Amino acid sequence: MSWLQWALAAATLATLAYLVRVNRLLSGTPEEVTRLAGPRWTPDLLKKTYERLEKHPIDYTNKLPPKLDRRYVITGGSGLVGGYIVLQLLARGTPPTHIRILDIRRTERSDMQSGPATEVDFAQTDITSPESIKAAFARPWPASAAKLPLTVFHTAAVILASDRSAHSYAFPERVNVKGTANLLAAAKAAGASVFSSTSSASICIKPVGTWVAPWAGEPKNYFQMLHTRDMNLPLRKREEYFGNYPASKAYAERLVCDADQEGFRTGSIRPANGVYGNPTDNTVGDPLSRSVMPTWVDHIVQSFVHGANVAIGHLHHEAALVQPSASTHSGRPFIVTDPNPPITYGELYSAIKVLSRHSFTTVTLPPVLMLLLSHVLELYSELRFMPFPFSILGKLLPPLGGDVQHLKPGLWSITTHLIGTNSEVSKPVSQGGLGYQGVITTLEGMVLEVLEWNREHEHLGEEKTRKAYTTSISLAETIQKLGATGHQVAA
Repeated sequence: MSWLQWALAAATLATLAYLVRVNRLLSGTPEEVTRLAGPRWTPDLLKKTYERLEKHPIDYTNKLPPKLDRRYVITGGSGLVGGYIVLQLLARGTPPTHIRILDIRRTERSDMQSGPATEVDFAQTDITSPESIKAAFARPWPASAAKLPLTVFHTAAVILASDRSAHSYAFPERVNVKGTANLLAAAKAAGASVFSSTSSASICIKPVGTWVAPWAGEPKNYFQMLHTRDMNLPLRKREEYFGNYPASKAYAERLVCDADQEGFRTGSIRPANGVYGNPTDNTVGDPLSRSVMPTWVDHIVQSFVHGANVAIGHLHHEAALVQPSASTHSGRPFIVTDPNPPITYGELYSAIKVLSRHSFTTVTLPPVLMLLLSHVLELYSELRFMPFPFSILGKLLPPLGGDVQHLKPGLWSITTHLIGTNSEVSKPVSQGGLGYQGVITTLEGMVLEVLEWNREHEHLGEEKTRKAYTTSISLAETIQKLGATGHQVAA
């Protein structure tokens, strides 16, 4: 062999050794994370929990904050968090005629298609259009509600978590940032005194350093605690977030918190990473809809949060913002998570595998292989924005579709070890918290979702038939592809 061949062989071996090391690091769980994680879910525990919940459904009505004599506007009220806010308002006694949903579409949730929820006013609304919002707020209220104080719960957003290109930022900026600004202006003009917004704990996540130095013990930021310390710092530049979604949510949240003033109390609830609670969600509903789930995150430990817990966090938030001491709690975010230790994605997959009426199999993929592929796919997506002749090639090649369009490096920052805590939000109101207590554990919540999935599929007959749901991600994809400027989806 010539010296050049020897050099190429040595470089190849060194590259392979480096990739093997990166793969091993990305497949690991730091010891401190293992200590924080909850116990594994055994098949026996899952089956017993399923049987218990099937016979004795959870009724947390008596744990809701007391009813307030107010009227309500809920943006994104057809979706996951907004839908639970509607259901909880009704459960604690608010008349359906005192509630108005602003959304781009009517709900697909089965739990909102019967009973009082069907009597709630619905206004199809484009939150990027001030005129559309103004018309929705101007709709007449019944005499019993017209003079009541107004609370606005803002839960609408577009969620495409892996995009980080500057060329695709206009879409989330238009809905998440400008839409929020429009709603703040409309809420003030309508005389609202409370504006509680659903934000995201992903705001505080720092990008993970997947390509580690050869001597590094683990990737940079591979384990992160979710927090709100960023509120004491200037907003980061867009490119300093792991993606466009957290950047847009950070800018929107700052608009909300900065709008706080006497007579118009504002603030936000930051759900921990991985919101779930209905088969229409992405966290549990998406894998439920699949027979085979490719994954490289079985070992990843995260704090998940049920939509009902996020909603009850908003009700506690409202209760604090109407108090004379509201300035202590307003103009700031609060992180909310389930009332239990974090779990692994493997627990989520086990719940589906053991309990779902449909077959479900996971295929574990090498994370470093998927990471390399994600960079290739991101480059492919960016070709049309590159200088000539790459731009011509990018315009000639078909755009990515399906799951692969979301396989981008930003995913590795949101599918890393992320742990939240309720330590701040659970403090009594007198101590600066909201007095929040979660009403559903992650075990109960995910088992309940599989139970609901099974019930919704009983009438379909064929074991292999799976009902098609429109998730927030799939709806956002549709809107983006159509180029429908000024649409919203329910978070």
